[in-house]
Amino acid sequence: MAQSTHAAPASQGAGATLTNHHPADVLCARVQHVGSATCVGLDPVVDRLPVAIAPSDPRDAASCAQSIERFSLGVIEAVCADAAAVKIQAACYERYGVDGYAAMWRVLAAARAHGLAVVLDFKRGDIGISAEHYAASARAGGAHWTTINAYLGADGIEPFLADGAGTFALVRTSNPSGDSIQSLPLADGRTVAEAVADLVSSLGARSIGASGFSALGAVVGATKRAEIASLRARMPHTIFLVPGYGAQGGTADDVRACFTKGALGALITASRSVIYPKAAAGTPWEAAIRDAARAFADDIRTITR
Repeated sequence: MAQSTHAAPASQGAGATLTNHHPADVLCARVQHVGSATCVGLDPVVDRLPVAIAPSDPRDAASCAQSIERFSLGVIEAVCADAAAVKIQAACYERYGVDGYAAMWRVLAAARAHGLAVVLDFKRGDIGISAEHYAASARAGGAHWTTINAYLGADGIEPFLADGAGTFALVRTSNPSGDSIQSLPLADGRTVAEAVADLVSSLGARSIGASGFSALGAVVGATKRAEIASLRARMPHTIFLVPGYGAQGGTADDVRACFTKGALGALITASRSVIYPKAAAGTPWEAAIRDAARAFADDIRTITR
């Protein structure tokens, strides 16, 4: 893959394009600013951290939280020139209790300070006051978007759209065992995934921004290439959050049908292939991640130009 020649306009600061508060508009502006519809997943795992920042005691939660925070901040610095967004995998932080939670919110704040759109990937799924509490915590932390389990219906989705927030509902996931539920046929001929897609499209129609996209997005896996076009037809105003790229086997050609307006309409995510890249001996880990993020962005740019 050729080295990128793309650079953000010199007249714009890191967050210069994030001026609109509608989450879809914020994301689209950021994609246009960097010229890449890519999202880097922050999935820090202690066992895979660079030796230089590994925890002094891997059994100590505070030490582990400190190390994954340092790593996450380094990743943010490395990818912010090419990535439109970061997706913070809450589980990687939450496992370390109060220290992990505190680290996660600081990482989220740093991502926003660098101009990145932020997806808090916590896949909550509840109704009523519980859903409202989960949604409020994400808004308080400053996330532009969250991820949620849509299988409780509208009651489990709407709280995450309150106060102008955005959320991506699970529609067609990239894991193989999801087929056993999501591909099941219904009496009306649709699959379960298609029924959820129709729900997302209907609910999302109430929150379409100036960009033409809704504040309610959909998670659609890159590994489900055969279904992407039909799901896109069912959700024309929905931004797709697309996991499964890179380490899980998804390719640029697999995700081509996710896009609707040039580089808009989808956010392609990669985690392991970017934050744990293969690199020549002696390459600083930050430089290796920066190169991997740029190569990832270039791959996606080739199909959206």
